[in-house]
Amino acid sequence: MQPMPVRSSGQETVEFDNPSLANHLFGPHNANLDILAAVSGAHIGNRGASVFIESENSEVRRILCSVFIQLYDLLRNGMSLSQQDIVRSYEMLCADPSLNIAQIFREAVFVRTARKTVTARNVAQKTYLELLRRYELVFAVGPAGTGKTYLAVAMALAMLQQHRVKRIVLTRPAVEAGERLGFLPGDLAEKVNPYLRPLYDALHDMMPQQKVSSLLEETTIEVAPLAFMRGRTLNDAFVILDEAQNTTQEQMKMFLTRMGFSTRMVVTGDITQIDLPAQPDSRRSRSGLVHALNILHGVPGLAIHRFSEGDIVRHPLVGAIANAYDSAEKNG
Repeated sequence: MQPMPVRSSGQETVEFDNPSLANHLFGPHNANLDILAAVSGAHIGNRGASVFIESENSEVRRILCSVFIQLYDLLRNGMSLSQQDIVRSYEMLCADPSLNIAQIFREAVFVRTARKTVTARNVAQKTYLELLRRYELVFAVGPAGTGKTYLAVAMALAMLQQHRVKRIVLTRPAVEAGERLGFLPGDLAEKVNPYLRPLYDALHDMMPQQKVSSLLEETTIEVAPLAFMRGRTLNDAFVILDEAQNTTQEQMKMFLTRMGFSTRMVVTGDITQIDLPAQPDSRRSRSGLVHALNILHGVPGLAIHRFSEGDIVRHPLVGAIANAYDSAEKNG
């Protein structure tokens, strides 16, 4: 039976029919209720399998009721929820009270390993996954922590396992290394390896290390600096260019023209974090990503997806810390 809110002046109560699921929803020692109270400003408590919400703001009460009812339904259908999922649900419903949370959380990229199943955690990620499925070339632009690269790697692994591509190529420029590359030990590949580490981290988070090592050894998965792409044509591949804001215009053109038949490309970057040397004699950005976004936005067959600060997926404590620092800066 679908739980229904019971209203009284300044308070709403939602009663659940399964005490065990209700306790899971409330969290250990009501931790989930506490975190929702912190982000909403409402007073939230429980009596047995019921949750009560007290707030002078009727909209806050309505959104919280929707959060509890929708998440309870997800638990009843076998989905596990983290504390981050609880907070994200509240934030998404604040932005769009008519949202169906189940449609967001069930929009999954299934990576068939024992390690990971990756799901969209907000509306922006859901849209991004839909674009990755539909288009051969996708630009994803936005701040760190929005899942631009992580979701692209997940989609690449899913398509590899479905035999829709034969290999995965992950690349990024090493511009942040600058002239210091010459002082690092080893050959060029070993010198730039630290700058490719985030790509390896994403792989290892989704697949057992032994499987990743095997695919790398077979070159089914290739992780390489952008300089290694020159002169190649990439067929039957899923290719991801990370940190693309640090490519030059020439490098971006070189990369995009590597696309071969049955290949998909994803270009990710944050145009507010460009590390290229400044050009004092020019007002134009040297960034290949900025240039590409300006000249390719009308080209059919590709998609551009923009994430915002509000789409950052992070631990609730990180959000609280960031808010505390922002408040301190505003207060001088």
